[in-house]
Amino acid sequence: MIQTIDQRGTRLGLADLLAAIPRAATDVSVASEVAAGLIDDVRARGEAALLDQAERLDRARPTAVRVPAADIEQAVADLDPAVRAAVLETIRRVRAASAAQVPPTVTTTIADGGRITQRWQPIARVGLYVPGGKAVYPSSVVMNVVPAQVAGVRSIALASPPQQHFDGRVHPTILAVAGLLGIDEIYAMGGAGAVGAFAYGVPGIGLDPVQLITGPGNVYVAAAKRLVRGVTGIDAEAGPTDILVIADDSADPDLVAADLVSQAEHDELAAAVLVTPSPALARAVEERLGRLAASTTHTDRVSAALSGNQSAIVLVDDLDQAAAFSNAFGPEHLEIQTESPDAVLALIENAGAIFLGPHSPVSLGDYSAGSNHVLPTGGQARFSSGLGAYTFLRPQQVVQYSREALLEVAANIDVLSTAEALPAHGDAVKARFAAERS
Repeated sequence: MIQTIDQRGTRLGLADLLAAIPRAATDVSVASEVAAGLIDDVRARGEAALLDQAERLDRARPTAVRVPAADIEQAVADLDPAVRAAVLETIRRVRAASAAQVPPTVTTTIADGGRITQRWQPIARVGLYVPGGKAVYPSSVVMNVVPAQVAGVRSIALASPPQQHFDGRVHPTILAVAGLLGIDEIYAMGGAGAVGAFAYGVPGIGLDPVQLITGPGNVYVAAAKRLVRGVTGIDAEAGPTDILVIADDSADPDLVAADLVSQAEHDELAAAVLVTPSPALARAVEERLGRLAASTTHTDRVSAALSGNQSAIVLVDDLDQAAAFSNAFGPEHLEIQTESPDAVLALIENAGAIFLGPHSPVSLGDYSAGSNHVLPTGGQARFSSGLGAYTFLRPQQVVQYSREALLEVAANIDVLSTAEALPAHGDAVKARFAAERS
């Protein structure tokens, strides 16, 4: 069912290691032409375009794109009490962890009378995307909204695709969780059209442009984000989920297999990778994957993901080599199930979120750990991070110098501006002292 990649006896350089990484055959660029057409349609026709796209692509036509406040209130009232309790506890945990991500304002005294204050300014308005498709993701509402609120974002708009089984309305659980968080600007729109609507605005429905778009989605959402980058900010071009487990002989093969399957059930293109120096563990996990895939609810989806090019059991010589492979892979989710997980952690550089030990499965992070589950996929953890309060903050340096402090460096500025052939820079400083010399 799942391929085996044997890297024992080899020590590949980074370029060769990157080439050996199993990946799904997806290319955001191939969706760009379609995404661009959908965005242009929204810019030209506004709500009518969004309604037509919903009918064609989501097979559900909303009565209106903007969700009425009464629908949100009703969804909150109808929410199952057990789901409500679980959501509120998740909100509490994510809020606490997000608060730790907000840096303090720091003022540095550079010289007498000269200081720089480092402040973190929240973005004023953001658009948060919550996908539909194969599952409903109320947890993604929490993961997007809470860090934005903690950061101090004043204006939050949320979009989620209209649902065929709910007469073109946003899924009621999505509405309910948004309502619990105090979000009242919600739109029944999905895909590239929703990204375009956030980026450029739709005046006819009162949707103002946003400064940042966050949240996962399919390849068309990712392509649309790439297209609007520069008009507005984006968090990342999210793709299919992935999990990489580093495990040794001490790991329980039942737990490793269960965790691989838990992510494989998201999507046929989901990546599930085990990296281990133990052939015995590899064989045991492979055997259990076959049984679990056959018995799980989404058996076809899981089987397709596990048998795809993106999933593998990778045999290595030791845990150092396992860490090197993981760093090249840049997993969205990294589990370390080894005898000394902290020792392996010290070797890890690139990962979206890291889960240590047998009692810290990725499922915990997906829901109730307090960490954020909106994470970089497709190897993007090699150069980017997951969503957090810091995503919605911009560092700004506030410079304040007195006359005496400026005079102290005036000659330096004049020398450097002359060296760069930008003499007006130096002249701007000299002008502040010219009157004193006349």
